[in-house]
Amino acid sequence: MKKYIQIHPKDNVAVALAALQKGEQLKLGNTCIEIKEAIPAGHKIALSDIATGAEVIKYGYPIGHTIQSVKAGEWVNEQNLKTSLCGVQNYQYHPLNHSIEKAQHLQTFKGFRRSNGTCGIRNEIWIIPTVGCVNGVANRLAERLKKETGETKIDAIRAYPHNYGCSQLGEDHEQTRKILRNMVLHPNAGGVLVIGLGCENNQPNAFRDFLGTFDQTRIRFLVCQEVEDEEETGMSILRELYALAIKDVRVDIPLSELRVGLKCGGSDGLSGITANPLVGSFSDYLISQGGTTVLTEVPEMFGAETILMNRCSNETLFHQTVSLINDFKNYFIRNEQPIYENPSPGNKAGGISTLEEKSLGCTQKSGQAEVCGVLAYGDLVKAHGLNLLSAPGNDLVASTALAAAGCQLVLFTTGRGTPFGTFVPTLKISSNTQLATQKPKWIDFNSGTLVEGDNPETVLKQLIDLIISIASGKYSCNEINGYSDIAIFKTGVTL
Repeated sequence: MKKYIQIHPKDNVAVALAALQKGEQLKLGNTCIEIKEAIPAGHKIALSDIATGAEVIKYGYPIGHTIQSVKAGEWVNEQNLKTSLCGVQNYQYHPLNHSIEKAQHLQTFKGFRRSNGTCGIRNEIWIIPTVGCVNGVANRLAERLKKETGETKIDAIRAYPHNYGCSQLGEDHEQTRKILRNMVLHPNAGGVLVIGLGCENNQPNAFRDFLGTFDQTRIRFLVCQEVEDEEETGMSILRELYALAIKDVRVDIPLSELRVGLKCGGSDGLSGITANPLVGSFSDYLISQGGTTVLTEVPEMFGAETILMNRCSNETLFHQTVSLINDFKNYFIRNEQPIYENPSPGNKAGGISTLEEKSLGCTQKSGQAEVCGVLAYGDLVKAHGLNLLSAPGNDLVASTALAAAGCQLVLFTTGRGTPFGTFVPTLKISSNTQLATQKPKWIDFNSGTLVEGDNPETVLKQLIDLIISIASGKYSCNEINGYSDIAIFKTGVTL
C-alpha cells in the first residue's frame, strides 16, 4: 500500500495514507522528501517549502494560506494554516458542460408503488405528532402496535417525536409544517397516523388542508382532546392501517425513480479521497439512469461554491445557488456568529484544517453532473438529476431535510463514525478500513479499500449493488439498530 497521495498535480501538499515517521523518505517524481516530524494518517505533508502567507493547494484549489513558513516534509495543519474565506460575495457565472450521458442498460429495484404514482423503498407504519405535547402518546402507540403485531409483516412501526408545532412564529412555524407534511406524504410509509392535541398552533384541521390531496385510507388523524381515550382510539386506527399495509407487495420500479440524499459527517483526511468521490461516482451513475441525487449542508459548500455554481445548467439556477450560499452566510451574520467556525474538533483530529479543505472534499459527493435544481428548506424535489438543498451541516437536521425533500434513502460518508439514522434508511460509508473494522454495526460499506489497491470500478459496482439491495428491502445498519429520528431546523423565537 502506498503511504501517501498527491490528489492533484497542482497540489503543494500530499495526504498521508498511513502514519509517517520522522526520517522517512517520500519519492515525488525525481525528488525525495524527508519527513521532518511524525505525521498521522489522513494529515497533510508539505511537498515543497511554502512561505508565510502563501496559498496551500489541495484538490487543485486553495484551501487557505500559511500563517508561518512551512518546510518540505513538515506537517501542515490548523497550527500553520488558516482559512482565506470572507463574507458575502458577488459571483460571476462561468458555465461548464457537465451533462451525464444516459446509460444504455437501465436497471430496476423492488419497491412499493403508491396510489398517487410515487414509489417507496419501505412499507412502514408511522405515527407523527403535529405538536410535541403528544410525543408520549405517539411513542406508547408505536410500542403497543409493535407488541401486538410482532412487526413481522411490515418493515417497521415508528413514532417520530419532535419539540415543535406550537410556540413558534413565522418562518419557524412554516418550516415545521413543511417538514411534517412531507413526512406524512412520504412514500416509504404504507400508513400514517397523524396525532394532534387540539389547541396547538399547528392546528390538525389546518394541517390536514395543508397536505392537499392525499389517500385518506392510508393517512388518518387523531385529535387527543376530542376523544375519551386517545390510546384506544389510536390503536383502533392503527389496526386498520396495519391491515391495509400488510397487503402491499414489492414490484419492479425503474431506478430512475430513486432519489438519494448525499451527506457527510465526522469527516477525516481520507473522506475527500475515498468515500466522497465514490459517492460522487454513484451520483453520476444514478443520474445516468435517470435518477436523482440531492446535496445539502450549505455551510460545507463555502469555499467550493463556485464549482457548483459553474455546473448549474442555466443562469436562473446559478442565481438561485448564489442566494443559497449568501442567504446562509447572512443567517450567521444576523446571529452574530462567525461564518467560518468550521471544521469541528473531530475533523481537525482527522486531518481537515480549514473550511475550504472540508468543502472541497464534501462537494465531491455531487460527482460531475450539472446542477438541475435548487431547493429551499422544506421543498420537495421536482427536477431529475443533481439538486442542491438549503439546510445546515448538522447531521440529523440535514438528513431529515433530505428525506423530507423526497429522498427514499440517504448516503452518509464518515471518517470517524456515527450510529444515527433519520426517517429513511441512512447508509454509512466509511472513508477508512479501520473504522469499518472497528464499528461493523454502524458501517454499511467500506470505501477505505480504494487506497489499499482495490479497483475503483469494482468498488463502485459493489456500492451500486448494495444500494439497489437496500432499495429492494435489505436493512441498513441504522434500521437494524432501530436508530431512526428527526430534527427540524429552528432559526427564530420560541414563545
